[in-house]
This record gives sequence, structure tokens and C-alpha cells, in this order.
Amino acid sequence: MQMINGRVKKMGFAKQSNTASIAIISGAMSVVIGFVAFALSWNFWQLWGGPLPGLQLVLFPGNLTLVYLWHPLFTEEINFWPKLALLMAGQFAVVASVVAVICHVVRMVRQ
Repeated sequence: MQMINGRVKKMGFAKQSNTASIAIISGAMSVVIGFVAFALSWNFWQLWGGPLPGLQLVLFPGNLTLVYLWHPLFTEEINFWPKLALLMAGQFAVVASVVAVICHVVRMVRQ
């Protein structure tokens, strides 16, 4: 809340929080959602007869970094856990960056 001319003005969530916190929260949520989708796909591969439907869409930000950033730097023969960590790091970085840019543009348009 903010005092303006002796009156209390309630501020919305978007005005109270800054761009960095919104981006970090969004990035963290994308990592959690991506990890859960990956774990479900991994554990129920035989049940579905392949990957979880929509998995490529959910993990698209992380796959972008795997293909265009990490693959040229490393060979494909890295172990499972480092590759999963790179996937989730890419998921966080891409989503947080995109959300930060969107928040910044929205705030510039509103002013």
C-alpha cells in the first residue's frame, strides 16, 4: 500500500514486485514443471509407448540450449545426470530471460 494525498492506495502485484523477482519465480516454476514432466515421461515410457505427449513443448526452452549452446561445446556422450542438469539450467535461463524482457516491455508501454 502507498500513501497518496493522505489516502491509502493499494498497489497490484505487478507494481510491487520488480522484474527480476518475477523472472526468477517464472524460471523456477518452469524448472519444476519441466522436471516433473520429464520424470513422468521417463517412468511411464512403456505405458505410453514413447515420450509423454507434449513433452517436447514443455521442455522446448531447455532443448533450445541443449541443441544450440551445449551440443557444440560437448559431445553427445555425456552422462545422463549432467545432461539433465544442463537441460534444466537452460530451461531456467531461457524462461527467466524471456519473462524479464516481456516484463520490461510491458512496463515501458504502461508508462
